[in-house]
Amino acid sequence: MKILQINSVVNSGSTGRIAEDIGKVLMAHGHESYIAYGRGNRPSNSNTIKIGTDFDVYAHGAKTLLFDLHGFGSKSATLKLIQQIEKIGPDIIGLHNLHGYYLHIGILFDYLRKSQIPVLWTLFDCWAFTGHCTYFDDINCEKWMTHCVDCPKSRNYPRALVDNSFRNFADKKQLFSGLKNMELIVHSNWLSSRIEHSFLKDYPVHVMASGVDIDVFKPTSSTLRKKYGFEGKNIILGCASIWTNRKGYQDFINLYQLLDNSFQIVMIGLNNHEIKQLPKGILGLPRTERIEDLAKWYTVANVFVNPTSQDNFPTTNLEALACGTPVVTYRTGGSPEAIDDQTGIVVEKGDIKGLYKAICQISEMGKPFFEKTCRDRALKLFNKSIQYQKYLNLYINILNKSNV
Repeated sequence: MKILQINSVVNSGSTGRIAEDIGKVLMAHGHESYIAYGRGNRPSNSNTIKIGTDFDVYAHGAKTLLFDLHGFGSKSATLKLIQQIEKIGPDIIGLHNLHGYYLHIGILFDYLRKSQIPVLWTLFDCWAFTGHCTYFDDINCEKWMTHCVDCPKSRNYPRALVDNSFRNFADKKQLFSGLKNMELIVHSNWLSSRIEHSFLKDYPVHVMASGVDIDVFKPTSSTLRKKYGFEGKNIILGCASIWTNRKGYQDFINLYQLLDNSFQIVMIGLNNHEIKQLPKGILGLPRTERIEDLAKWYTVANVFVNPTSQDNFPTTNLEALACGTPVVTYRTGGSPEAIDDQTGIVVEKGDIKGLYKAICQISEMGKPFFEKTCRDRALKLFNKSIQYQKYLNLYINILNKSNV
C-alpha cells in the first residue's frame, strides 16, 4: 500500500512529528510512505516531497495579509504537487495541517474529488470549518455554526488587513463537503463536539489521542539543577514551539509575581526578543529540536504548567506525563483531556491565582506522589507505537470500504 501524507512541515513541531511517526509505522509494516510538506528542511525516514519554494510561502503570506485568502495561494506549487501525486499513485492520502502558507486548497480538493482517492484528514484545530481563524472559543464566537462574517479575529493568525471571512467560509464549505471517501481524525472529544455543529458533520469522525515516543520522553537524569543553580527549587516548566499570549506568555509573567524564592519558572521555545522581555527571575530558553533535551527538562521539573487559552490536544502535556511530571492546565479545548485527578489539576481559564494554588498543592504533595501515575497514564493512553498503529488500521479500513 502506498500512503501519501500532506502537512505544513515534516518531522518538526507536533504535527510534523506525528506525520513522521505515522510514516515509520507504515514502513515497519511493509508499506510505502510519502510525506509532502511546505516548509522547513528536517530529515525524514519517509520519501519526501517539498511543496513549492520559500518565495511561494512569502507570496502566499502576502496574499493572506492583503486579501485574507489564506489557503488560496501557492497555485503553481499545488499544481506541481498534483503532478507528483499522479506519478506516485497513492492508494490513500492522509491530510494533516493544510494551513501554513504553502497549499491551494481549491486545487487540491478539486483533484481529490475527481480522483476519488480515499482521504483520512487529521484536524488539529478549527481552521477547516471557519472563515478565518484556527480557534474561536477564546472569544466565544459561534458564527462558524451558520456562516462566518465580520470576523473579530481577522488580525490574528493567519493575519489579514481585510475581512474576507464570509467568502472563505462559503468556499471552504463547498470544497470540503461531499467527498465520497473521506473520514476525519481528531485528538480530542472537544474538537469532535465542534465538528458536530459544523459543515463537516456528515463525515465519520474518529476520536483518537495523539502519541509520544515513550522511549525518549521518559524519566531522564540530568545535571540541569546544578548547571543553573536550581538545587532545592520547585521548577515550574512551560514549553511551546511558538510563544504568544494565547499560549500563556503573559500568564507566566503574571504568575511570577505571585511566587516566592522557592519556585523557579523555566520557559522553553522563546525567541531572543521574548527572552529579553522576561523578568530576571524567569529562565527563558530558545526552541530546541533535540527531544532528548526536552525530556531532561520535563523530568527535572516539579510541575508542567500549560496556561493555553485555546488549544486542541497539546502534545506538551503528553510529553510531561511520559516523563513522570504532573500537569496544570486551563480548562480550555481538549487540554484537560490529557490528565485526571491523579496526574494533574485543571484551572479555569485566565485564573492566575488558581494556577498558583494548583502549583502549591502539587509542590506540597511532592513530585514522587505523581511520578508513577503520570508515567503509567502515558504508557497506557499515549504510546505512539500503539496510537499510530490505529492510523494504519484506519487507512486499511477506509481503503477496503472504497473498493466495495
